[in-house]
Amino acid sequence: MSQLHYGGEIICYQVRRLARATRKLTIKVQPDGQVEVLAPQTASDEEINRGVTNRARWIWEQLQPIRERLLQVHPRQYVSGETHFYLGKRYPLKVQEAPRAPQQVKLLRGMLCVTLRHNSPKKVRELLFDWYKGRAREQFNQRLERLIPNTPWVTTKPALRLLTMQTQWGSCSHSGTLTLNPHLVKAPAECIDYVLLHELCHLAEHNHSEAFWRLLDQSMPDWQPIKARLDDMVELYLNDVR
Repeated sequence: MSQLHYGGEIICYQVRRLARATRKLTIKVQPDGQVEVLAPQTASDEEINRGVTNRARWIWEQLQPIRERLLQVHPRQYVSGETHFYLGKRYPLKVQEAPRAPQQVKLLRGMLCVTLRHNSPKKVRELLFDWYKGRAREQFNQRLERLIPNTPWVTTKPALRLLTMQTQWGSCSHSGTLTLNPHLVKAPAECIDYVLLHELCHLAEHNHSEAFWRLLDQSMPDWQPIKARLDDMVELYLNDVR
């Protein structure tokens, strides 16, 4: 991890060298505030440091709204009255202790109702996460079925697996398996479609080449504001992901 000094503070950034032929230094500020520098394999440390320093003000400006959003994120308590997301909507949590009732989570009358034998925030969290995983598998498969007819380069429905990730919504393996973060089910349906389409495009174009972006543009012309909407909410959707 390298460091940049700007505006009286220290900004950390990660350098990743690209094996493919490129002469351009690319800097990305991720939605969670991580700064990534993509550098040519042949670039020296001095060249990379100089390139990052030249863009220090831009990096600092990109980090400000992210930090402001993070200030609004409070640790989850898993108690009644707290709100949780599902498909882009907020639902109040209602925790009910019932020693003889089945432990379960249900969406009833606009509330996320958690029933458990002995009230414990840890157990409420576990039950909620299991519920989200179940809904995620159901929603992702349904939306994948709807999208595939409009993606002619996909000949068979790809395998789908769920994996909790702290900074990533999805990925596509070279074997064609789509891996999605179950917490994505907290986002609006159009954001889920964007992530699915992004990964489906990787079945045809395995890296972020110009051909990849052209394919994504053709598949979802309005993907950029949808991605921005998802990025704006990432801290809330991934709050307390471990």
